[in-house]
Amino acid sequence: MLMTICIIPARGGSKRIPRKNVKFFCGKPMIAWSIEAALESQCFERVIVSTDDGEIASVARQWGAEVPFIRPEILSDDYTGTIPVIAHAIEWLIKNEQSPETVCCLYATAPFVQPSDLQYARQELANDSIADYAVTVTSYAFPIQRALRLTRSGGVAMFQPEHFTTRSQDLEEAWHDAGQFYWGRAKAWSEGRALFSKYTIPIRLPRHRVQDIDTPEDWQRAEWLFKAFLTESS
Repeated sequence: MLMTICIIPARGGSKRIPRKNVKFFCGKPMIAWSIEAALESQCFERVIVSTDDGEIASVARQWGAEVPFIRPEILSDDYTGTIPVIAHAIEWLIKNEQSPETVCCLYATAPFVQPSDLQYARQELANDSIADYAVTVTSYAFPIQRALRLTRSGGVAMFQPEHFTTRSQDLEEAWHDAGQFYWGRAKAWSEGRALFSKYTIPIRLPRHRVQDIDTPEDWQRAEWLFKAFLTESS
């Protein structure tokens, strides 16, 4: 049976923000926001959390996700990438007589994700027969061509000094991974195809709905933004 599956990777070994996947964020465990968005989107036959951690598994089940397996230790260290984790989940599903056609990797620390974003990206992928993935992106707030480095001598230098006098509006706009979700074909995940290529569809998000949450400072800023977003949406 071909299925559309959501996989939420959530390991227990976060260093900079301990237990961040289950730490309360604006009134709920962080992972609950991603689970709720996935369920509300009605895009998926199954919403599965891939974790190596018993507490995360328990919280995920409380909020409506499945945890049908425990992720092996070899895929739970600081260096394991997203693609092997999703490929492992797909392999598990196939071994248990289910064949996912498309799989969405939705990060556990993506409280700004909206059900409508998931729905839109799913449709974009379905409409493009040669695409491997549809991924969220957002634009940099400042031209990256005029980025600065702090030198060892204590000074400041431009990465691209040839653009010192170039007007901002004359520089190409740059984008970065929004770090919310990656829709992909199961075959692309299983074969380890690159997430960013000519076969990837960009799903553009506004900057005010994108925030990495890797440090305590990130967390605080994300809560400020999220509270403002909830107030504006209500």
